[in-house]
Amino acid sequence: MAIKQLNPYLQLNGSAAQAIRLYESALGAETEARMTFADAPGMNQPEHKDRIMHSVLRVGPNVLMVSDTMPGQPTSSGGSIDVCLDFDDVNDMASKFDALSVGGKVTTALQDTFWGARFGTLTDAFGVRWMFNCMK
Repeated sequence: MAIKQLNPYLQLNGSAAQAIRLYESALGAETEARMTFADAPGMNQPEHKDRIMHSVLRVGPNVLMVSDTMPGQPTSSGGSIDVCLDFDDVNDMASKFDALSVGGKVTTALQDTFWGARFGTLTDAFGVRWMFNCMK
């Protein structure tokens, strides 16, 4: 059986709802599914009811999944992963780069590269690392 699709799945420490709002606003993501811990049987802890158990965001033709970790199980650091966005319009890329960088940190400002692209990197306000690329 062939792999049907590869989807990044971001797990955050209680800030998934805010991250989803940022991705909707900055990237034009559309939330297709969203479930909180209050929606799950047996998850009766009122202090965790608004945490996101699972969400599916459509970003162009792609899927990005976002959730909070289970209560009491914070995310652990490990590996080095960036979400790479490949654009076909440099102006659209620049506006989304600027919007996603608010509250975060630009690592590499958008710039022309030797491989013939406009490229930049940033870490958003939730600690997620992003790469932006647009071939010229």
